[in-house]
Order: sequence, then C-alpha cells, then structure tokens
Amino acid sequence: MTIANTELTLETYSGTAMPTLETDRLLIRRFTMADLPVVYQFYKDAGWIDASLTEVEGLAERQRWLEWVILNYDALANLYQPPYGDYAIVLKAENRVVGGVGLVQSMGPFGQLPYYHQQQLAADDGLNMPEFGLFWALLAGHQRKGYATEAAQAMIDYAFGQLNLKRIIATTEFDNENSIAVMRRLGMSIERNPRPEPEWFQVVGVLENPTLTTKRGNSFE
Repeated sequence: MTIANTELTLETYSGTAMPTLETDRLLIRRFTMADLPVVYQFYKDAGWIDASLTEVEGLAERQRWLEWVILNYDALANLYQPPYGDYAIVLKAENRVVGGVGLVQSMGPFGQLPYYHQQQLAADDGLNMPEFGLFWALLAGHQRKGYATEAAQAMIDYAFGQLNLKRIIATTEFDNENSIAVMRRLGMSIERNPRPEPEWFQVVGVLENPTLTTKRGNSFE
C-alpha cells in the first residue's frame, strides 16, 4: 500500500483534533514535513536524539518519527482519542518554528509521591498508572525567553478548558533546573521521587484542574 501524500493540512481537523492555539507571541500548530530540520535541531539541543547516530542517521530517524506524528493527528482524532503528540511552537512575529510542545500518556508509579498520598489519588503499591503528561523543548538559542512557559500554559488552558482533563503532570530529572522552573511558573506542585527507583522517575510536576482546587479549597502549593 502506497500513501501518496502524508502532508496533512490544518483544514483536516475532525473528531477530537486540537485546533491551532494562539498566545501573545506564539502559535501552537501541527507540524509539517517542512519542519523536519528544526525538529531535528531542537530535539538534539534537548538531548533527546541518540548521540551515537550520525547527522544523516539522526535526520532519517526524526523523519520517520515526524511522518508518524503527522499521520497520528487525524488517526487519533477520528477515533475520538486525546490529541497526543508533538506540536510546533511558532513565533508569530517571524513565522518561525522554535520548538515543540505536546501531550503524552505518562505512565509511572505515582503512588510513591507524597502528593498522591495526601490527595488520596493512588496507593503506594508499586504499580504504574497513566497520567496526561505535558512536555516541551526549544532550540538552544530561544531558551530563557519565556516561550516554554507560554506554550505550555496554552496547552494547559486547552486541556482543562476544552478536553476537561482532571490533572496534568510533567516529568524531568533532578538536575534540570530550567524545566523545574517552568513547572513552578505554571503553578505545578513539584514532587521529588523519595526513592532511587525507577531511575527515570525523578521529578514530577502536578497540576490539578482549577475546578478541583476550588472544590477542595486547597491551592496545592
């Protein structure tokens, strides 16, 4: 089977597809294949590309991944599934892609975190559970300008206001102070895994839908 054209357009939205989001300085839109070079670069800047790959190999790997991301937009929407995946962060003034932001199903032993005990959200039984994970990445030259916070906040507003999500989380490493700072600016409760395992489950930011914080009378600070 041959797919003649994988270049999806913004006009193909259906089902649960996420529309283009707009902030003061940014647009959050679907990626296209034309974005491949910048996608490769900001993933490389974030350390999310295998360092053992050559540039040609890395670009080929990102191309396969980006084709999947683009096809997934409508595939998920037509199944009425959440709009998981990566979206482009675009500077409106320059019409330039400077990074990516998105939602992913994040699975982990959240019951190990004190926050989940206090709110009676999960038992400390060592079992994994899924949450809606928020992530972002920027070109190195466009970091520390507030773009990550602005893009992530747009995703949060959409997720709570339109998808009616109950909770959003974000994860990072103990030493990633930049990401932790973004989490704090977003109003997330910062939880450090009190145990050494699993080693990838280090810092988790948790943000509840504002309707829940109002009902509980707790700001979760």
